[in-house]
Amino acid sequence: MQKTILESITAYDIADKGRAVGKNGEKTIFIESAVPGDVVNVTLLKKSKSFDEGVVETIIQPSAYRQEPFCQHFGLCGGCKWQHMTYAAQIHFKEKQVHDAVQRLAKITDTSYNPVSGCDPDVFYRNKMEYTFTNKRYLLKDEMNDPEAKQMNGLGLHIPGKFNKVLHIETCFLQDKRADSIRKMVYDFALRNDFTFFDLKQQHGLLRNLIIRNTTVDEWMVIVVFKEDNPEKRELLLAAIKKEFPWLTSLQYIINSKRNDTIQDQDPVVYHGRAFIIEQLENLKFIISPKSFFQTNTKQALQLYKMTRDLAGLTGNEIVYDLYTGTGSIAAFVSHQCKKVIGVEYVEDAIADAKYNAQLNGIENMQFFAGDMKDVFTSNFIAQHGKPDVIITDPPRAGMHEAVIQRILESGARKVVYVSCNPATQARDLLLMSEKYQVQKIQPVDMFPHTAHVENIALLTLKN
Repeated sequence: MQKTILESITAYDIADKGRAVGKNGEKTIFIESAVPGDVVNVTLLKKSKSFDEGVVETIIQPSAYRQEPFCQHFGLCGGCKWQHMTYAAQIHFKEKQVHDAVQRLAKITDTSYNPVSGCDPDVFYRNKMEYTFTNKRYLLKDEMNDPEAKQMNGLGLHIPGKFNKVLHIETCFLQDKRADSIRKMVYDFALRNDFTFFDLKQQHGLLRNLIIRNTTVDEWMVIVVFKEDNPEKRELLLAAIKKEFPWLTSLQYIINSKRNDTIQDQDPVVYHGRAFIIEQLENLKFIISPKSFFQTNTKQALQLYKMTRDLAGLTGNEIVYDLYTGTGSIAAFVSHQCKKVIGVEYVEDAIADAKYNAQLNGIENMQFFAGDMKDVFTSNFIAQHGKPDVIITDPPRAGMHEAVIQRILESGARKVVYVSCNPATQARDLLLMSEKYQVQKIQPVDMFPHTAHVENIALLTLKN
């Protein structure tokens, strides 16, 4: 189909999904791969009554915010969509994203904003990566006409918007460099030994996923997920990984014959070492098992937890409810400064880890409960465990259920500290809570440099 090119479009701001926004005449256009300040020619991708969507065709005049991406996979991988923007500019637009959400969606104009807590360094910050094996890797343009490009097996990341397409990764700047060496060794070994790679459409192939986790105290976990149960080849690969990387703390495998990649309903098997690795933040230790949720940027998680604790302003006598507690990380952080902590979480495995973490750290004033938040956090539950003085809530991206918000309003807690990975849904919830609570302070935290994502903490106090 013939392309439609829109000429000399000036990008002036950032919109949702990290896209830049400009004007096509009087009409708004969202531009993939543009940076605010760019003047670009845009290939039109989609038209609607209220806005258009497009992607940069050529850059006529680059923005002062633009920089050269440092990763060879930039533009396809999708893991670091803002690499072409200076980090100072990223912080600026993340801060603007939070301000816009609070003012426009929550309709709050009289609160105090702290600057975004930036991440230093802004590379190699992740503690977990999940890679996919494929027998039909995504071919780059120069490979399509290259008769030498016959190797279709790959190990890499799904291309955004094309879940059936996997980009083979050579080098990744997200996790410690040793993760690259593990991934490359596994890939090369599989090729040399004629292991079959996963076919997503036909649902066959021996190798399916590779998961690598590490901690700041230098403990490492590698999990190989097999589609098929082949003991001989499984032993061959796992023995080779153990020999090549004797410093691994935990080497495990999973046989996942389902149609989806999730391992939450699977049983990991320990091949070598422990069933978990340990992370340490301040003087607290946390176990991380294959299915555990833990903030993927450990250094910034520490800042997030400390800021949450500081905003809670505990004196030692409070009853604290930690909603969506996960493995109890925030609960543990505040436990020494309050009377007791009640943690609630939907995932039972996470609650099991939370209880273990409490024992590991000798914390005796925490209780944890598993179940759907709206079903567990009820008026009877509050009557049984005591009226909360402070509520800390850290829901998933979708935000809180209205029943949970209503229960918070009824609780009469003096303070609510709302931690969110999605400022838009957080702002929606803040508006619903404005009947009884006033937002006193906003504290953004950059957990994911070179992406459009930003974490935000809001401190609410009971009116009157």
